[in-house]
Amino acid sequence: MITPLNSAPLNPTMAATFPPPVMEARRWLAGVTFPAERPLINISQAAPTGTPPLGLRQALADAALNNPEAHLYGPVLGLPALRAEVAQQWSSAYAGTITPTQVAITQGCNQAFCAVMATLAGAGDEVILPTPWYFNHKMWLDMQGVAAVPLPTGPGLIPDADVAAALITPSTRAIVLVSPNNPAGVEYPATTLAAFRSLARSRGLALIVDETYRDFDSRSGRPHELFTNPDWSDTFIHLYSFSKAYRLTGHRVGAVVASEARLAEVEKFLDTVAICPSQLGQIGALWGLQNLSQWVAGERAEILARRAALTAGFAALPDWRLLGCGAYFAYVEHPYPIASDELCKRLVAAAGLLMLPGTMFMPAGQGRTQIRIAYANVDATGIAEVFRRLATLTL
Repeated sequence: MITPLNSAPLNPTMAATFPPPVMEARRWLAGVTFPAERPLINISQAAPTGTPPLGLRQALADAALNNPEAHLYGPVLGLPALRAEVAQQWSSAYAGTITPTQVAITQGCNQAFCAVMATLAGAGDEVILPTPWYFNHKMWLDMQGVAAVPLPTGPGLIPDADVAAALITPSTRAIVLVSPNNPAGVEYPATTLAAFRSLARSRGLALIVDETYRDFDSRSGRPHELFTNPDWSDTFIHLYSFSKAYRLTGHRVGAVVASEARLAEVEKFLDTVAICPSQLGQIGALWGLQNLSQWVAGERAEILARRAALTAGFAALPDWRLLGCGAYFAYVEHPYPIASDELCKRLVAAAGLLMLPGTMFMPAGQGRTQIRIAYANVDATGIAEVFRRLATLTL
């Protein structure tokens, strides 16, 4: 239970925002003992726990020891060399034209989202989020008094632009898409993204596409054509994280690709809340971009192998239903006559599994039969053990 703040005032929008789901789930572990033959399998968080490869760590160590500027404030929008590298590599990968002045570096992708959204929407405005949604996106909107308008995605978990169109009001400021999706894992077709771009442009809205997990997309080639339009920056805002591909979660490095005018407003936010992104983290991200393409390809192959193992494993659980799977995630439907939040709490002691319930990714009262499985840190052997425990589960 949270201790009351005595008589000190509390921002009502902050008070109305739900607690961080991952931290809430970790509290379920308190007092639970896991036997040696059945240790806890933590499949609740989509963050790699392994260290970066040796070369990247050596680059970080060298900068820490020998680059005095790595310990000082840097440019608010990020190191010029990193911004230029992102612009060059993204232009090549997406067959578009992106300049360094259209790139900003942030303290992680969550901050990228908050910074962009701070330039777009204020209290009383609306932003459309497909459901299931990424809970930190919802939390930020709640804190700002911005209404998150849920966009149901249906059985395939792919949002439909025509359905979204019916939700637009004079208060709507943006539509947010995450692909590959967190929490559902699904990869949005290029035609879906194009339809949303057309919708956003026709209604004068921003289209924000979070591609944090793009390095683990199962498709070859570019996943969409949004950057190929020479006027992409009038509508489209791209978000990215270096945390997953290079295992830099603790260094907090993300990116925004948007118009220069938008980034001028983003700069106000970043200067106020962080002054500049982590210098060491940016040095690591730049080194990774320049040196780790083959290593990242190997990481992608491993994640795709885990995806295949997880997809195949559900054949042994005929009463469960796999709704979506990709990147670091599987989104599933459980068969039990209890809500998923209660089920996930029970699974900690009953099966040694820590997962997040669908209720954490949906509007109140929804997601009661759904669970997210994050397999970033579970190899094929661990995945097989997850299925063994679920198949023999007794509640």
